[in-house]
Amino acid sequence: MKRVVLIYNPQAGNGIFTAHLDRVIARFAEADMLLVPIRLGGAFTLDRVMQDPDLRKSHKIIAAGGDGTVHLVVNAMVAHGIDVPLAIFPSGTANDLASYLGVPTDIDGMTQVALSDNYSKMDVGTANGRCFVNVLAIGMLVDISQRTDPTIKNTLGLGAYYLRGLAEVPFARAAHIRILSEEARLDGESSAVIIMNGRQAGGFHKIAPFSDIGDGLLDVVYFKKLILPVMLPVLLSVMAGQHPNDKRVEYFKTAKLRIETDEPQPVNTDLDGERGDPLPLDVGLLPGRILVNTPAQA
Repeated sequence: MKRVVLIYNPQAGNGIFTAHLDRVIARFAEADMLLVPIRLGGAFTLDRVMQDPDLRKSHKIIAAGGDGTVHLVVNAMVAHGIDVPLAIFPSGTANDLASYLGVPTDIDGMTQVALSDNYSKMDVGTANGRCFVNVLAIGMLVDISQRTDPTIKNTLGLGAYYLRGLAEVPFARAAHIRILSEEARLDGESSAVIIMNGRQAGGFHKIAPFSDIGDGLLDVVYFKKLILPVMLPVLLSVMAGQHPNDKRVEYFKTAKLRIETDEPQPVNTDLDGERGDPLPLDVGLLPGRILVNTPAQA
């Protein structure tokens, strides 16, 4: 009997996934698979889970939660050298990576994908030694995300980010950001820098319209200093995926870069919705590091 480990976050989204847990276990049993659920929190830290020698013998690992949960699971897998395939149950507030991969959001649909053996190789980004699977963000978007109350986020979903964003716009400030890579050198005032491994973030589906999560490259989107009157036009161009042609935006691909600042105050960063190290950052890539479950047509 194949053994599958399910690591789930009971706090992700509105916590509704736990109500379907028995149903999911039954589906795997019908497929002659033993599903072992592990609830994040309390004594079951990811480090302790990953140190279990039986984990390496598992058929696959399932991460149930939002992008933040997948981020934590992948970081633990990389840190402990775990090479077991990964499936995703998108049950969080933000499920941008699963959406890009085409994983359904309904319980039956996501379970069917996890029951299959259809996989794709997924790159993993790195920033000062920490991993990110979808996005590394710097600037205004980070301030909005990190100031959003988790309770409000779980209740309102992505709407919480948008509401918080509207409140923050009048106070948004640019920072002096310097980017060094073989493909581009940028040095100036920037409202935001977004480095994508996936294609979408925060519900915006075309932030990196040319991104391929298995191409061995990261997509860098550098927004120059945006004053209030031009923010709406730039936002609309991002929604339409036309911003790579905008003169207020620099867009390029790279496998390695360094990000620096001369700001006297720390410039914070965000990795998949989790707080990252302040600048400077050395950003790189682990090509094809994770074998991830995808729908057959993906």
